[in-house]
Amino acid sequence: MAGKNSYNMCICGVGGQGIIKTSVIIGEAAMNQGFNVVLSEIHGMSQREGSVSTELRIGDFEGSILPDHSADMLLSFEPIEIVRALNKANKDTKLVFNTHPIIPSSGDKPYPNTNNLISILEENYNHVLPIDGNQLAIDAGNIVSLNMVLLGAVTADDNFPISKESVIDAMKNNLKPQFHELNVKAIESGYQWIKG
Repeated sequence: MAGKNSYNMCICGVGGQGIIKTSVIIGEAAMNQGFNVVLSEIHGMSQREGSVSTELRIGDFEGSILPDHSADMLLSFEPIEIVRALNKANKDTKLVFNTHPIIPSSGDKPYPNTNNLISILEENYNHVLPIDGNQLAIDAGNIVSLNMVLLGAVTADDNFPISKESVIDAMKNNLKPQFHELNVKAIESGYQWIKG
């Protein structure tokens, strides 16, 4: 961790996956637990499935930008996007990522094999946590709950400073009531996947 009562996190993926909403929920949950929060957003070509990332700094920080190699956790909604964010990681950063690829429509280069990617990450980082987020979201009731599955996975980390209960409360404050049951189920499934 960056220091006592502080936590650095990068969340990344492609447009339309709910990255920014996930960041807002984490930020609100952190504030509800009494933490200071700084959030920065980097929007790519989200309408065209371009890269989107946010950086969350939980605790007492003066700036919003995550220094290189300072992340406590990278959360990626897509396998290649975790590679794009590795400059924020160090050997002990928790790498939590969805294993389901989104193949670019331009498709002029072959998409890397996800299993090979996982092996390379495991050779270079101490905490590699791939998760079949798409399948868990479908099992929970709807693929649109992918971001909640991944949010649940994050809360399962013992060093993550925000409780699952605070995250669920913030989710309910940010999303429509008719989706609460689905999203709680998705959060629980991601949590259980990591807890194993």
